[in-house]
Amino acid sequence: MSKENSHLKSILETVGVVVGSFIFAMIVIVAATKKDSPEPTPKVVQNTVVEEKVAEADVKPVAEVKVAQVTPEKTGDSGSISGEKIAQKNCALCHSSGMMNSPKIGDKEQWAPRIAQGKEMLVNNAIKGIGVMPAKGGNTSLSDAEVAAAVVWMANSSGGSL
Repeated sequence: MSKENSHLKSILETVGVVVGSFIFAMIVIVAATKKDSPEPTPKVVQNTVVEEKVAEADVKPVAEVKVAQVTPEKTGDSGSISGEKIAQKNCALCHSSGMMNSPKIGDKEQWAPRIAQGKEMLVNNAIKGIGVMPAKGGNTSLSDAEVAAAVVWMANSSGGSL
């Protein structure tokens, strides 16, 4: 009985130590996380104000982007818009190769039926888009006058006299 008693006593002691340790740990955790007294209101307000000022001072942009103003391209002394430059920068991708059935710049046969419709119709189609061609050739930053200048230059380079 002494051997069985000592074994049982050992198990009970172990269980007691584990349960006691658990209860002690819970008491320590509750005591550490419990706020005994509320903080004074003025101190909280001061900390909040300071934190906001620090946050504003710490948040700065990494870089700044400046967007250039788009101005119509004009030729040297005449002051008129350069249709050639606009067409070369915005229209030539499709109109120099005939991409998506666009009339090639300089191809009188392809441009003749379009030129026959008149300047107003050509410019209107270019501004609003026609077929697979998007409005203003996809560059919505172009003004109507710039689009018109490019259309006139392309048509005149292709046998027209608009």
